[in-house]
Amino acid sequence: MAEFLRAVAEHSFLRYALAAGLLSSIACGVIGSYVAARRITYIAGGIAHCVLGGLGAAKYCQVVLGWEWMDPLFGAVIAALVAAFIIGFVSLRWQESEDTVISAVWALGMAAGLLFIWGTPGYSENLMSYLFGNILMVGGRDLWLLGLLDAVVVGVGILLYHQLLAVCFDEEFARLRGLRVEAYYILLLCLTALTVVLLTMVVGLVMVIALLTLPVAIAGRFSKSLWQVMILAGGITAILTTLGLGISYNADLPSGATTIILAGAAYLLSAGVSTLSARARRNRVSAPDGSAAD
Repeated sequence: MAEFLRAVAEHSFLRYALAAGLLSSIACGVIGSYVAARRITYIAGGIAHCVLGGLGAAKYCQVVLGWEWMDPLFGAVIAALVAAFIIGFVSLRWQESEDTVISAVWALGMAAGLLFIWGTPGYSENLMSYLFGNILMVGGRDLWLLGLLDAVVVGVGILLYHQLLAVCFDEEFARLRGLRVEAYYILLLCLTALTVVLLTMVVGLVMVIALLTLPVAIAGRFSKSLWQVMILAGGITAILTTLGLGISYNADLPSGATTIILAGAAYLLSAGVSTLSARARRNRVSAPDGSAAD
């Protein structure tokens, strides 16, 4: 890591990458906790794969229509928000199964993205960087947009903490208190969509769900309230993205995949430690009456 830290001081692209990982970690901790509490991980997966449609459409507009201002990240934000709204509106208003809606949006988003990419003349960017992430490609403009998205996601997530908490854990109680559950639910999906876009820049579309859920799952084992989970998950994600970037730089490996491997290993380690700790507590409780295991 010492070599990586020296390189960070020398190269601006590494500083941008490190900043992008830290910014994404904040939103990941806040919104990932809501996603886990509401159990809408599969919805986040559907939204993530729709992002490819926005990326492809934005690039098509840049090259074919000459819209130079149309940044691919801007297209990703639009596609993610549209997907979130469609999933929420159709499942709530049309009484359709969420699984059916998510599957349709998932497939249509991916198909649209591939068609736009196929139809873009001279398209030379590597599709793998969008699918599996390439945080080293983040530039100064991207960083400003990431910071803006992060501020919106975290600001709304914290300001409406109690409302979103009620919607996640007890819809009926929230309705009795006069909360517009449907509106807050769609808002939560939109915040999830923005967070997915943030994490896409770090680990790519395919592995977004892992980074959105694994740090929260680890934090949940050592926290007693949702706000504690948010803080701890954000810190864990920051550590994982920094270590993933450092290890991948030194070993010349894909940064997104390296980060996810670290997240998976950390989750398995936390699960093992939690299991052993629970077993030890049971043994201590049962020891006085002689029923402890030998």
